Amino acid sequence: MGDGVLAYFGYPRAHEDAAERAVRAGLALVEAVPRLELVAQGGLQVRIGIATGLVVVGDLTGSGEAQERGVVGKTPNLAARLQTVAPPGTVVIASSTRRLTGGHFDYRDLGGVALKGFDEPLSAWQVLAESRVEGRFEAQREIGLSPLIGREEELELLRPAGVRPRRAKAGSCCWSVRPASASRD
Repeated sequence: MGDGVLAYFGYPRAHEDAAERAVRAGLALVEAVPRLELVAQGGLQVRIGIATGLVVVGDLTGSGEAQERGVVGKTPNLAARLQTVAPPGTVVIASSTRRLTGGHFDYRDLGGVALKGFDEPLSAWQVLAESRVEGRFEAQREIGLSPLIGREEELELLRPAGVRPRRAKAGSCCWSVRPASASRD
């Protein structure tokens, strides 16, 4: 899209770890792009914004190389706005993505950031690196597991053993990448 890239994780095929995949891909880009050999003098840097949520995907628009899916929703816009506040060579994520990625990564809380097109400042985090957790369940402990709805009978069987259900959320991700030299509007 112009001088940037908009990538979708969770479309056309949904994955329960779409948010983690998006963040890992963003970190890989931040690491790989500065090593690209360019004809021009200056090096290339990227800024990456990632948001998770619902989108409506429509028909293909444009033609030839410019052909792309029509996508509507707050999520792609939020991802694009987050990349505008990301310093060059960093990944910045929305609170929706932060909730889903749990302890899989190390973060720096950026607090509330003012974003064009959003009335209130939104919470954002810079992803620093993958964390050193032992496994997937340990990383997810921070956000919990999905509630058991309509499973009262099964819950009654688990209560004597001391098992308590926890909550989690799932969703799809969008991220936006733009060269660091690109306009921030």
